[in-house]
Amino acid sequence: MRFAKMKKDGEKIAALTAYDACFARLAADAGADVLLVGDSLGMVLQGRADTLAVTMREMIYHVRCVAAGAPGSFVVGDMPFASYQLSPQQAFANAAKLIAAGASMVKMEGGEELAETVRFVCERGVAVCAHAGLMPQRARKEGGYKVQGKTEESSAAVRRDARALCDAGAELMILELLPRALAAEVTAEIQTPTIGIGSGGECCGQVLVLHDMLGISGGKPKRFVRDFMQDAESVADAIGKYVAAVKSGEFPAAENSF
Repeated sequence: MRFAKMKKDGEKIAALTAYDACFARLAADAGADVLLVGDSLGMVLQGRADTLAVTMREMIYHVRCVAAGAPGSFVVGDMPFASYQLSPQQAFANAAKLIAAGASMVKMEGGEELAETVRFVCERGVAVCAHAGLMPQRARKEGGYKVQGKTEESSAAVRRDARALCDAGAELMILELLPRALAAEVTAEIQTPTIGIGSGGECCGQVLVLHDMLGISGGKPKRFVRDFMQDAESVADAIGKYVAAVKSGEFPAAENSF
């Protein structure tokens, strides 16, 4: 896969969420390597407090919209809560629906307990993006959106998770809200290319929620986010500036990391 070559060559991967055809086209035209149809749509499009109510039907719809708006782009479709945890068979059946809708890869949140499911799905021809560190689908249970891996015990758990998911066949891995040093160690230890969000610049690439990057999410700005609209002439220009900043390594800066 080209992302493995990008990691080997030291070329940064620029990823961005997209939920509809229009923004997908803008992101693709700006050179984004990955369009992530995230279950974050539950928060940014539907106004919910978290992602847990997003359904497979909704994810299929938005994957179809993004794939139609940016044909030929690499589209990652999020597996929503309760669509893959029951069994590997359930995960494959639902992953196949996202692939049929136009996704190039599916994303699942989980640690080493999910490795069997990732392996099962990969062995049946579906590419998987793993998601370690903070797992938004577990935020309600864990008491909110908090930086992970800050203690020796939790740091070791994150590293075990990453190795297990890599060994299971994950071809990309999101690392969310990890200390910069830990994310750098994980990235160096595994073959799978890593894409960080709030995890420092040593990851192989970066992803942001589109609405955060455009400064239209509302509320207090997140530390790991930069508003690229501030010095941009248009939405297309802002997206282009984000892609360029990721590619050059200029984003994220130290003040965007933990």
